[in-house]
Amino acid sequence: MIMKHFRKILLSAALFGLMSSGTASAAGKLVLDGSTTVGPIAKAFASHFYKETGTQVTVSESGSGNGAKSLINKTCDIADMSRPMKDNELAAARSKGVNPVEHVVALDGLAMVVHPSNRVNALSKAQVRGIYMGKYTNWSQIGGPNAPIIMIQRESNSGTQDSFKELVMGKDNPISKRTETQSSNGAIKSRVASTPAAIGFIGLGFVDNSVKALLIDGVDPDAKTVKNGTYPLHRPLFMYTNGQATGSVKQFIDLPKTAEGKKIISEIGFVNYY
Repeated sequence: MIMKHFRKILLSAALFGLMSSGTASAAGKLVLDGSTTVGPIAKAFASHFYKETGTQVTVSESGSGNGAKSLINKTCDIADMSRPMKDNELAAARSKGVNPVEHVVALDGLAMVVHPSNRVNALSKAQVRGIYMGKYTNWSQIGGPNAPIIMIQRESNSGTQDSFKELVMGKDNPISKRTETQSSNGAIKSRVASTPAAIGFIGLGFVDNSVKALLIDGVDPDAKTVKNGTYPLHRPLFMYTNGQATGSVKQFIDLPKTAEGKKIISEIGFVNYY
């Protein structure tokens, strides 16, 4: 679903391209809200944009769903989202005269992470699904230590949670009620880093030495495998505007196409789309 949608991006952009841009904030300022995954990119862009243009940029990280709501309610100029807008969000937007146009900012790999001490280095997507369904309850069942598996997920408003459900779980495989919920990529990383028996999922740009990213179906999550699509849990990251972007909004949205923008994305740990 995500990648089918991904292939329709240019068509969708063309469809809404004639629609004019709406502005949520005062002149000389931009307001962004949404995904905690896209957040590091947005904040780095904000700092660069202020230095280059003098435009103040406010970035909030309330989750993809809340980013969509902010755009719909015209309280932000740009919605950061780690998943495509849903049909009901698009309908709500249009009912309020808002015309969401999506822009791919970068590519991401959904990294399955465990504590560095865990001897498990690789899992199949089917095994990950089994863990989160509650089929596997002890690491010893899948080559790990004799310890109960602690599953960590994101909250329901998270685009990363939606991506995980789509890319790993599928429609007919519910996540076990024993799964613990955390509010952000950073919170999941901290929980896994401090919990030897935990497993969680985070954006590629959040992976560091405090956790261990697993191979999935024998493929390591890195820039090359995300870019060429061989890592099975890859996805695009989005920014949405109200109509065709103009002025400072367009300048900001176009940063991923510039040499400096590409450098920022790579340095943060995500993957360039352009």
